[in-house]
Amino acid sequence: MGAERESVIGGGAVGTACALDLAVDAHVHTGFSAGRDAVGVVVSAADRAGLRALTFADQAGPDTAWLPAYADAVRRARHRTEMTLRVAAEVEVIRADGWLALPADLAPLDALSVAVSALPAGGELLSPRDVRDRLDAGLLTPAQVAELLVEATIKGLERASRYAPAQLARPLALLGQAGVDDAVVTPELIAELAAACRITGSLVEVSEAWRSPSPRVVEMLLDAAVTVVPASDARYAAEVGRWHYLRRV
Repeated sequence: MGAERESVIGGGAVGTACALDLAVDAHVHTGFSAGRDAVGVVVSAADRAGLRALTFADQAGPDTAWLPAYADAVRRARHRTEMTLRVAAEVEVIRADGWLALPADLAPLDALSVAVSALPAGGELLSPRDVRDRLDAGLLTPAQVAELLVEATIKGLERASRYAPAQLARPLALLGQAGVDDAVVTPELIAELAAACRITGSLVEVSEAWRSPSPRVVEMLLDAAVTVVPASDARYAAEVGRWHYLRRV
């Protein structure tokens, strides 16, 4: 296992390469986007859960206009808690070259959480159902899907890290959604992903909500000295910092 190292976003330690620190939640949502509750409600829930660091990572894109108000709400909440609070946005990889659907103004953000919810392939973005259909039709193989997914993920992290500290949201979750076992992701592919994370300084989220990545992949990333952090992906305040899958991992 790699030597312990500290990873920092916005000035606070959020995890180490050797363990999952369950006093951290690296990805929560609010009513600004995919969530249901206000920032203050989420912070109160995190306090009750005993967390010491929380990253807000609402889904954002080119048309998002609420980032300044979102960031202001988090900054106001910092005065009411001893927790470290960070402002991030979840952004999608939309091309094979790692092009991201970025908001116009990144200034309010402490970090970018990179997600690959659709597979860039042949100039198209394939939904998990599209991927399954092409697998069933013999137009793609599971190995090809894994290679395309890891390549797009790496390029997305490389691009995101040019603008802000990056973290990887729900790694490889698209495979499970398309009915592909992540055993198809070879150690060589994981090694490539791990190297990209180390080079870019990217964190890897282990998602409670998405049960992703698998314990097998988490172990390989830890062995490769990648910093992994718990992420509830909570849409409701009551889900923040509540671990079931993470404890098994």
